Amino acid sequence: MTGVNSLNLVRDELFATMDEAERSLEHFIVDRQNGTLLQQAIENLQQVRGTLNLIELTGAELLAQETLHVAMDIPTGVGPERDGQLTALGSALHVLRRYLEGLGLHRQEIPELLLPAINKLRQACNQPALPESFFFSVRLDQERPRSASPAVDAAVRVSQTRHLRHMYQVGLLGLLRDPQPQPGLKLMARAMARLDDLYANDPRGRLCWIGAAMFEAALDGQLRPSKAGKQLGVRIERELKQLLNNPQYQAPRHLLKEMLYLIVLADSHGPRATQIREVFNLGPLPFTAPMLAEEYRRLAGPGQAVMRSLSTAIREELGSVKDLLDLIERGVVQDDGFANLHALLGKLAKTLGMVGLSSASNALQAQLAEIATWSRAAPGNTDALNQLADAVLYVESMVASLEEDRQAAPVAPLLQPGLSSPSFAVHQLTEAKIVVLDEAKAGLALSKRAITAYLESGGDKMHLANVPVTLQAVRGGLWFLGQERTARLVGSCADYIQQHMLETDQMPVEAKLESLADALTSLEYYLEAGGASRNDVLELADRSVEALRLAVAC
Repeated sequence: MTGVNSLNLVRDELFATMDEAERSLEHFIVDRQNGTLLQQAIENLQQVRGTLNLIELTGAELLAQETLHVAMDIPTGVGPERDGQLTALGSALHVLRRYLEGLGLHRQEIPELLLPAINKLRQACNQPALPESFFFSVRLDQERPRSASPAVDAAVRVSQTRHLRHMYQVGLLGLLRDPQPQPGLKLMARAMARLDDLYANDPRGRLCWIGAAMFEAALDGQLRPSKAGKQLGVRIERELKQLLNNPQYQAPRHLLKEMLYLIVLADSHGPRATQIREVFNLGPLPFTAPMLAEEYRRLAGPGQAVMRSLSTAIREELGSVKDLLDLIERGVVQDDGFANLHALLGKLAKTLGMVGLSSASNALQAQLAEIATWSRAAPGNTDALNQLADAVLYVESMVASLEEDRQAAPVAPLLQPGLSSPSFAVHQLTEAKIVVLDEAKAGLALSKRAITAYLESGGDKMHLANVPVTLQAVRGGLWFLGQERTARLVGSCADYIQQHMLETDQMPVEAKLESLADALTSLEYYLEAGGASRNDVLELADRSVEALRLAVAC
């Protein structure tokens, strides 16, 4: 009897040993000249590691082993230069305890949960991080089924590969730079899917085959890329360069393993991911990506609970502020009420700044000078009260992000009117712009679905009947947002669909349809990414529209 079942037999002794190791480590941090304390911590860690090895808890044993390595690397009398290692040790022991406590409750071993703590320890010792797929096993000797795709001319393949690699690079740049990862992932997925079709029967296409399935699964499963996931995207881009320049290219096996792990983690049922799972005989994992994310937060300790408590306290303070504002508006507040309001807002502004909600803190700070002049004889006028009410509502919405353990997403560059505007009309305009942008994105997505239905039906024009009208509406919305170039590109796509798909009896050739899809995908990504400083995306759309032989004004 091993693993989770054996844990109960050694639980009390194991936890007592971990307690002793933590106490010795804490005392050593205070008294760093006392080598006996450090040696006691190392001996206890050795016992913890040995116990976990005995009951065969692989992930927990690896974390204990890395903890022991870091502890043995620390000399007596160490100075501030080793504070990072000491902090990583304390965090690792805390995570290990929480993980073992969870095993006793849920009786499900998930060693992947310990990888972040393991990698922090390795980073503290300047060792390379372990991949997310470290505990994942798969046979990589499976071959791709032959495809019926026609042969592609070598020169055309090289040209298309360069274009698609550039598309991938644009999406990767968005993934690395933009706060919202989905638009970049969509563009990368589009590029990899096209590359997969291009290299369908080429031995070099193994990377594109698995990569296309991985990005499809990531979008389908709504995975949020981790730091390791973004690094994986960069490594794939480097491999695409090798694919382009080396006729004998073979994708690295460790890279394929990481991509296959993400496919299984996403639990996608898309066509490419389903084929990969069948070929490689990949069964489901005992966890999902959201479950891992939630468990990571749980292992990190009381952070979530503390933030919720803080959010509750701030909401109570905001409630007091709103009560005072109500009294001021009705003219029944006493003189000390104005002083109390000023003190409350100053305290809230400092608290919000401390927890990282800088914009909310600044919104309140901007009101303090005006409020300091208020009195029972000269209360704030209607405009001043409205501005303060707007700021309080904004702060309330920002504080809600604390309860979800996330920072509020920054406003998209297309939509920045500024919080400190003098009237509520500015907020109304902001809401209108958000609605228009959402409608534009929805219109592009609807058009892409309609074109897909058109293709699947063999050219039934009924599916395209409303597409030009929808795209022209999107074009008008973009003009409203000041995105003239984007509007022209959308209008060009609408004109092509009207003239070459609806008003003719013959379906366009596949190359034209691919160019149209590339243009719409690039435009959709541009809007979802916010649009600012993303002229590289518009250039992609521009080239795709040029391939349709339409005049595009830039």
